[in-house]
Amino acid sequence: MANLKDIRRRIGSVKGTQKITSAMKMVAAAKLRKAQSRAEAFRPYRERMTEILARTAAGAQADAHPLLQRRKEKSSLILVVSSDRGLCGGFNSNLSRMVARHRLESAVTPELSIIGRKAKGYFEHRHVALHQFYPEVLDRLHYSDAVRIARELETAYTTEQFDRIDLASNRMESMVKQVPVIVPLLPVALPTASDATASMDFLFEPDEEQLLAALLPRYLETQVFGALLESVAAEHAARMTAMETATGNAEDMIDGLTLQYNRARQSAITSELMDIVGGAEALND
Repeated sequence: MANLKDIRRRIGSVKGTQKITSAMKMVAAAKLRKAQSRAEAFRPYRERMTEILARTAAGAQADAHPLLQRRKEKSSLILVVSSDRGLCGGFNSNLSRMVARHRLESAVTPELSIIGRKAKGYFEHRHVALHQFYPEVLDRLHYSDAVRIARELETAYTTEQFDRIDLASNRMESMVKQVPVIVPLLPVALPTASDATASMDFLFEPDEEQLLAALLPRYLETQVFGALLESVAAEHAARMTAMETATGNAEDMIDGLTLQYNRARQSAITSELMDIVGGAEALND
């Protein structure tokens, strides 16, 4: 049976870990509230931008703007939004595995541009060359970061460096469920005939082409920034859930070690009593 001192040391170690995981859970919860507030505040703007674009582009031809033009897919790119830090369960690994599987199943193997050190480490470990890595974006996320990334993606598409650009990120469906998704980014999809705005007649000033030229780059920015905000919120939710689970597991370990300690202590006391009784009987003899 384990030494009492060793068991006490293990209990102390697990209690120390439990304090850390509990503190990390509270920090993640505080950051989650802030991240959710930013994502929710931006959502109406993103939806309104989509609605305006739908009204403007309804009935427009695919060659009305370079960002709408579809080409035969000879090369493609995936912008992967992961996190810079771990200890958030399967948040990063699930996303990276999904992207890796998508690359294997694609007729044209996409290149990767990555936000977040975790996905970067995953693919570099597997000797996948990266097209672009964006460091120090997630810690202090600003709209200007999304503008810079969107401009680079726009240039890569309009210069025909890539014929398709997708965005891979985590979407928070609930506090305990984050789902990795890959969504098309470029070319921008035009609204379908079933959209309510498609049948509405508008007069545009200036003309539709000029409006599209102004709206499409801004729309791309909102899609990138919205995905970044949602991913940051999902990361904090995943970390909070992981730390809550770790804290509960630590509590279970403490209970088990305490039971083991009590049994070992009881066995030691019983052994000492037997020695005393044996010694007393020896003296009586």
